[in-house]
Formats: sequence, C-alpha cells, structure tokens
Amino acid sequence: MMGLRDQVVAGLLICLGAMLTACGGSSSSGQTTTANDTGSAETRGWQPYERPQEFSAMVTLPREFIEMRDGVRLSAHITLPADEAGNPVETPLPVILTQTGYNSSTGGVTAANPYFVQRGYAQVYVDVRGTGNSEGVWEAWGPVEQADYLEVMDWVAKQPWSDGNVGTWGPSFMAITQLLTAQHNHPAHKALFAIVPPGDVYRDITFAGGQINGAFVPAWLGLVTGLSLIPAQESFQDPEQLLSVFAEHTANAVTEFQATTLIGGLTGSDETAYDSEFWRVRSPLTHIDKVKVPTFVVGGLRDIFQRSEPMAYEGLKDNTNAKLLIGPWDHLQGSQLEGLPVDGIPHGDDIALAWFDHYLKGMNNGAEDMPAVTQYLYGEERYVTLPDWPHPQLQSERWYLRGDGSLSQQGAAADEGSKIVLQQPFAGICSDSTAQWSAGILGLLPSPCYDDNRINEALEVTYTSAPMKEDYFINGPIQADLWISTTALDAGVVVRVSDVSPDGVSRQLTSGLLTASARAVDPNQSRYVAGNMIQPWHLYTAESRQPLAMNEVVAINVEIFSTSAVIKRGHALRISVGASDFPRGIPPVLDLVDQLAGVMTVYSDADRPSSVVLPVIPIEALPIVSSGE
Repeated sequence: MMGLRDQVVAGLLICLGAMLTACGGSSSSGQTTTANDTGSAETRGWQPYERPQEFSAMVTLPREFIEMRDGVRLSAHITLPADEAGNPVETPLPVILTQTGYNSSTGGVTAANPYFVQRGYAQVYVDVRGTGNSEGVWEAWGPVEQADYLEVMDWVAKQPWSDGNVGTWGPSFMAITQLLTAQHNHPAHKALFAIVPPGDVYRDITFAGGQINGAFVPAWLGLVTGLSLIPAQESFQDPEQLLSVFAEHTANAVTEFQATTLIGGLTGSDETAYDSEFWRVRSPLTHIDKVKVPTFVVGGLRDIFQRSEPMAYEGLKDNTNAKLLIGPWDHLQGSQLEGLPVDGIPHGDDIALAWFDHYLKGMNNGAEDMPAVTQYLYGEERYVTLPDWPHPQLQSERWYLRGDGSLSQQGAAADEGSKIVLQQPFAGICSDSTAQWSAGILGLLPSPCYDDNRINEALEVTYTSAPMKEDYFINGPIQADLWISTTALDAGVVVRVSDVSPDGVSRQLTSGLLTASARAVDPNQSRYVAGNMIQPWHLYTAESRQPLAMNEVVAINVEIFSTSAVIKRGHALRISVGASDFPRGIPPVLDLVDQLAGVMTVYSDADRPSSVVLPVIPIEALPIVSSGE
C-alpha cells in the first residue's frame, strides 16, 4: 500500500507526462481465518485472511522479450521467490500477470509485489505494444494489442517457472487489460483481480456527457508517452534496439496516435469525438458477457470509472463467480484500496491473496464465498455487505425541482416559475469534481471546495428538500429529467446530487454531465426501475445530434453516475443544475462556441416538470452493523 509520499510521486509522474505532451484504518475484531477455513456466503461475511510468507527473498530475472506473430517484441520482467542466497526457486509456480502501459522497468506501480511473490507466486510484468520498452505502435487497447494479450498468456503458461495457472492483477490500465484478456477465456487464465477498471471508455470519462475530459485524459496520454521514453537499464547494452524503440515511441506520440487522438477529440474532427467502433472495441462492457473467469472488481465512489465498476460486476455475475468492493475512493486511493483493513474487511493484499490462493493454488479457503457486494455508504461512513448490485429491493422515486427552489415528491403547479443559469465554461472548478476527475491528483492539494459545494453552487441553481424525517437510503444510478432552453445555440448541463447537513454544508455525492445537443437516448439500452427510466443510454453519434434553436424548450435526460449513501434524518437532499463542470468536461471547440455567452433556463411548471429519479432501498434493508464487526 502506498503512503502519501508515493501518492505525491505518482502525481508528479502524471504531471511530468502532461508536460511532455505539451512539448510534443484500523482493523475490526473477528475470528482469524486460516487458509483452510470455509464458510457459506450467508454466514461467513468478511473474515481476516492470513498466510505466512514461504520465502524470505525474491529476485527479478534479466529482462526477456516475447516475440509476437508479426515479429514485434514485448518487454517482460519476471520476479520469482528466492532463497536467502538470492537463488530463484526451481519449482514451477502459479503466475500473477500484469500487462501495463506504464513501463515495467521504472518500478512504482509496476514493481513486483513482495507480498505475493514471497507467498509462492511468480509475478510477471509485460509492457504492452508500443509502450515502456516494448517495440511497436501503441493504440490504447486496440485490436492488435488485444491479440497480443493471448500470445502473452500462452507464453507465460509455458515457461519453466510457470505451473500453467495464471491470475491477472493490477489497477486502472492494468485492470482493463485483464478484462479484455478475460473475454477469450484462455485455459490458463484462472482468476483476475481488477482494481478501478474502466468499463465504457467513452461514457466513463473520455467523453462523458459528450465533453472531453480536460483533467485526466491529456495527463494520462502524456504519462504513457513520458514513461515510454525512459529506457530500461538493459537497453543500453543494445544501442540499436534502444534508438529504434525511442524513435518509434516518439513518432507514435507526435504524429500517429496520442497527439492526433487528443486533437481530434478537442476539435470534434474525427470518429474519436463520438461513440464508435473505436471506443466499443476498447471497452470491457462491450465484451463482459463473454467472461467466464472468476473476477474480483474494486471500485470507488469518486473514481474516474465510477460509472462502470458496478456495471462490470453486473455483467459478470451470471457467468462466473464475481465480487464487488466499492470504497469512498478517488482513482489514486482506489488503486491502493486505501484505508483497509476496516469494518471487518481485510487488507487489500490479503483479499487478493485469498482470491489467488483459491483459484490458482486450489486452497479450500472460502474465497469463493466472500460477500458478493461490499459498498461504502456516505452518511453512514462505513462499509456494508449487500446481497447484490443492483439491490434486489431497488425502487425508484421521483423528486420534482420546484419553482421556489425546493425539492419535493409532489408535482409542480401550473404557474411555478423557472430559474436561469449563466453559461460560462469554468463552473465546477471549486467542487469535488476537480479532485475526482483529475484521478485524485489535485485532491492531494488542500481545498475547502472538495468538502463543501456551497461556493460552486453560487454559479448554479439549487433545489433542496425539507430535512429528512427518517434515514433515506439511495444506491444506484440516478437520472435527471430536465426541461431547459438557452439563448445560445447549445448548452452544457451538469447536475449534482448533494447531502446538506443541518449546519448548511453541502457535500457532493455524485454528478452527471450532458451536452444538450447530444441528448438522444436509446430506450432499449437504458435502465428502467418500476417503469421509470433511471439510467439513460445516450447514443453520442454524429447522426444522433439534435441541434437547439435559440429559446427552444427541450427535454433532456442527464445520466448521473451511481452512488451509495444514506441521507440521515435531519439532513436534506439537494439537486444543483449548472452549465459546466470544468475541468471534468470541455466541449469540443465548435460545441464550446455554441455554448458560450448564453443563458440557460430550467423550467419547473406542470407542463415542463423538471425532476430527478432516485434509486431507493428500504432503510430496513440496511445492515445495522457492518459484517465482521
């Protein structure tokens, strides 16, 4: 687990990448479970898992190259358990494989985990094509790269240090490679542990709401580029290969993929600005129903992939043994499973070890019966175990945005007024969105904006309920059905959901973003609960765009990403509506011109009743205490 120092280092690496692009707890008490204990899903809940290390040391072998079908060679680092003299074990071992774009020779998030290796695993890091010290051209999880995943799996399974049982592990980039590999169900692929994985690359972050992410995407492209220009020490022994890879990676960054993809998105000038086959082939949710490999999914309520993490579990659970753990994390925090152990949940490495011990080593340790769903609940400020996601008792309730600024389950009257919002591009910068959508990097800097939205709400219109008379449990995706018009030619619309405490502090729980001209929805792919659409599926294609005329009143459905929270008795629920969420969303240039210098009106009368649909669980379904306490 990384501490603050390592988080800062990770942040600096991302900042370095961005510059390069510009140039070109405490544990709860409980009975200790050994590696041979078992139990049912209904009775065991979360239990500690402890297994002593088997080896006192580990050794990383000289770098190897794995040759692909077209002659391109991928760089691989293999770490094995070793004796006290540093000699690697000779017995074949199960393997934990990570395929990364972050240069496995640099260490950090691509360093072997001693916790796994010293407990009897070989750990392998492979730089994907065109990154790190691998040859070839990088195209971010494209079809050629995905074909490599299977060849790498073949190679790993057949090595003398491998017993043919392979698990995959890692966060973020390394999680998407796992899920894309798993769709092929390679016979050696026995388990995966996907930490903060994207699911729908377009809708999750890259173009959420039809607007490019200006906080994370440029920095991430720069990070991959910058790390790919750092040679491994071994590369200096082969200057010809070193210069060839350096030139190949530089050309790819400047003229072929990274820069051209970013420019195309910002200008809206090519297919990457819209949902297309380019994004679908790279999105695990497209293929998730094919996966049969047992999968543990880790997500975060403030993660950049907040939207898809529970949806990945949902797509997996009917086809394999799947588990879901969602913490109160941004991307950096979730990558480390920060704060565990707590509330009876073990340390993140112990959870992964139990998963791999069961599926790769065949230990009868009850890992298959870990709780199906574990979620952190805002308001309760604790983790709870739940039977499923979506919750079996999920209901939908509609709350209306009233003309007087209240939020009520009673419908609007005919003569209720409307509210106006000035369309300017920089609202959102003083909100929790800035920390979340920078992957947690900017969240390392202290700011009152991350804990209280009231400053940002001065630029938005707000609708607030009366204080709750009893605890109110929401868990799942949220939809805002708004009636709007604008004096401009288009509008960006951000909708925030907040918990307002009795002292007035407004704490953002989640949010959604949509460009009004991208409002077209496919009802067949949208989610409904009790007849109410609660998660719209926007088409986001060039053909589906619906331009606005000045002062034309239109209905839009804004997708608000899933959350889990209890609005406590005496607290209020608040919906705020604004015109931008910078730096989370930056409209492509032409869209931005259409949206500037306008005034957006949000309507609240009986004929145009703006509202939100909330995912509500009976409070009686909430466990009184966390499992394991």
